[in-house]
Amino acid sequence: MDLKPLSKSFRTSRYSFYWTAPISLGAALLLWWLVTRTAGLPAFILPSPLQVAVRFGKALADGSLLSNTLVTLSEVLLGLLAGTIAAVVLGYAIAKSRLFERLVGPYLVATQAIPIVAVAPLLVIWFGPGIFSKVLICALIVFFPVLVNTVVGVRAVPRPLHDLMGSLYATPSQRLRYLEIPAALPVLLGGLRIGATLSVIGAVVGELVGSDQGLGFLVNVARGQYDTALVFVAVFTLILLALLLYGIVAFVESKLLVWQESYER
Repeated sequence: MDLKPLSKSFRTSRYSFYWTAPISLGAALLLWWLVTRTAGLPAFILPSPLQVAVRFGKALADGSLLSNTLVTLSEVLLGLLAGTIAAVVLGYAIAKSRLFERLVGPYLVATQAIPIVAVAPLLVIWFGPGIFSKVLICALIVFFPVLVNTVVGVRAVPRPLHDLMGSLYATPSQRLRYLEIPAALPVLLGGLRIGATLSVIGAVVGELVGSDQGLGFLVNVARGQYDTALVFVAVFTLILLALLLYGIVAFVESKLLVWQESYER
């Protein structure tokens, strides 16, 4: 079967994104502006795009947007790093031992049945409103998707490849480095894409529960003052953070999996 036409269509759709995305964004802004013009809603309910842009400039000029964004970004990055490391280590142990999976599996599933919104107030009470509780919330929300993808990726390594490594008298560390990590990397990075976007949610949830800085705190302040334009500014900044993190993971994936693209060609 010739896969060249299929891969070519994928590349074409990827390149078309660069001109379809601005058109889609422009259409959304135009629709938003039309709604604010025709509905006659006050600004504290639905501000216009221009009002949000003006408020964005003010928040950027007084430094409140940048300082709070940096706080949220630091929480997200630390939580993403901690959650990913814990998930990869535990996921590898689960993938290699069925007994260990039976021991810890029910507890892991049970923790995912509890909404993070319900757990966040407890974590803020126990560990205080500082950065540690927010990092912990981010790590918890990142942990499970990366864990599942790690287990799936390690167990998806074909058995004949393990037999080949055994015939070459490979040590466990060599199996890990030359077989299991490269084979599991595509699935693991897929889970990391999900975790990168979820980490932003974790940080905001923690800040909304209890914090004196961060974009979630900015949303709380704006909501109390009926400054809806500032709420939009904070929300759009969070979206940009999530897109940025997703793009970074996708870029790293393209560099680490260049061998996969050459194989597909």
